Amino acid sequence: MNEDTVRARTLIEESPELVLVLDSERHVLAASRRAREQLHVEVGEPVPPGLLEAEPRFVPYEVEGRHEELLFLGSPGELAAYEELRAGFTAAVSHELRTPLARLLVLLESMDLPGEDPHELALQARAEVQQIGELIDDVLFLSELETGKEVVALGSTPVQPLLSELAAELVERAARADLELRFEAEPEIELPLRPRMLRIVLENLAENALRYAGPRASFTIDVRRTAEGIVLRAADDGVGVPEDDLGRLFERFYRADRARSSRGTGLGLAIVKHVVTAAGGTIEARGGLGQGLEIRCVFPD
Repeated sequence: MNEDTVRARTLIEESPELVLVLDSERHVLAASRRAREQLHVEVGEPVPPGLLEAEPRFVPYEVEGRHEELLFLGSPGELAAYEELRAGFTAAVSHELRTPLARLLVLLESMDLPGEDPHELALQARAEVQQIGELIDDVLFLSELETGKEVVALGSTPVQPLLSELAAELVERAARADLELRFEAEPEIELPLRPRMLRIVLENLAENALRYAGPRASFTIDVRRTAEGIVLRAADDGVGVPEDDLGRLFERFYRADRARSSRGTGLGLAIVKHVVTAAGGTIEARGGLGQGLEIRCVFPD
């Protein structure tokens, strides 16, 4: 390896930017340390499609008759903002994990105390482990969405069959939560999402109502074609959310005061927003205390 090659590799490796070296088919030939750590790219693999959607900078060049490109994905200032966001996300994940881990430790330590029921404590401990597993799964899935490893919009999916499946699956849970479910969609209507992505959206919207709407409430998902586009509306007439909280419901780990004791991961609506916007749609929350909650998603028709 000659001196120029060593120098070039060192410059790429130590670059303060997110920089990749791509071949003519846009497979990764090399990447800076920061790009490997933060974007989880692999040498020899195609560049994730999501990275090409943020107006990156390309620098084409020829080397020994081969066409290659330098791909710059952020300036040092942008990188600092990204690292600040990543640090905040990491801190939030750590905080969310501490609570079930602390409860799990207390339960395990209580098993040796006289008068305690080990079987009941074991059941409670299992619930805490499941909570931790759900949080990890949601964090990993959201990370895949944000790094482009999950293709959201790939064809269209009929809505009515998925709604019927979900309604059947949630009958018992809805009865335990004292929540009335109504799922409706115009026949033959489709949304621009892969089946798995559409199911994730519907499941998370229903899960939010099951956890937070409150007893004796009703929850409706309906999908209609309007002048705006295709509207997916998920609304309950339950306890509602303070108006000041509506704008923050889609933030990762954000919970309104009434939801802070819930075993939810705090990522469900963040995932819904990411999927909807990645498919070209818009999403908003409406409601208020005592007025229920409506999540309204509008997709292009």
